[in-house]
Amino acid sequence: MPDNTSSLWKEKSIVFIGFMGVGKTTIGELVAEKLNRDFIDADQEIEKELGMKTADIFQTYGEAFFRAKEKEVITYLSQQKEAIISVGGGAFLQEEIRQICLDHCIVVCLDLSWKSWKERMNLLIDTRPVLQGRSLSDIKDLFYQRQAIYSNHHININTDSLPAEVVAEHVITSIHNLQFNQK
Repeated sequence: MPDNTSSLWKEKSIVFIGFMGVGKTTIGELVAEKLNRDFIDADQEIEKELGMKTADIFQTYGEAFFRAKEKEVITYLSQQKEAIISVGGGAFLQEEIRQICLDHCIVVCLDLSWKSWKERMNLLIDTRPVLQGRSLSDIKDLFYQRQAIYSNHHININTDSLPAEVVAEHVITSIHNLQFNQK
């Protein structure tokens, strides 16, 4: 990359959004490695702070408590420079989180079709509290309802049938293109 890169590229953190299980952590870690930046998973930060898994936080304290803690952690993380941040699938439901990330970071939406996501569902259902006790029809409705909130981004990458390495390269190329288009 040329030395005349803008501050957008050099300083802003990159935030990954998208439905649960779309690959935000996997892709985020790869992009962080390729760009020599720190990777931070917001949910893991919450788990470390509270000393319990997300599912246990939901069960013990409820979703409202988790969402308040999520807003606190993401607000702090979005102010950091040059980080790669993955946020939970429901984080962008909160207008404040959406706005702070859009204002202070480069927001990358990882998009996956319902058909492709459904193939991953069995790997996710036991660890995602929002999916617990829901029918397939309810989960499908949730998937499509959240698509509207994920439309608030700077970059959208469709990940259907693409290996994580390829998606990571698409993300980096898209960020480069975004940076040059804003000059």
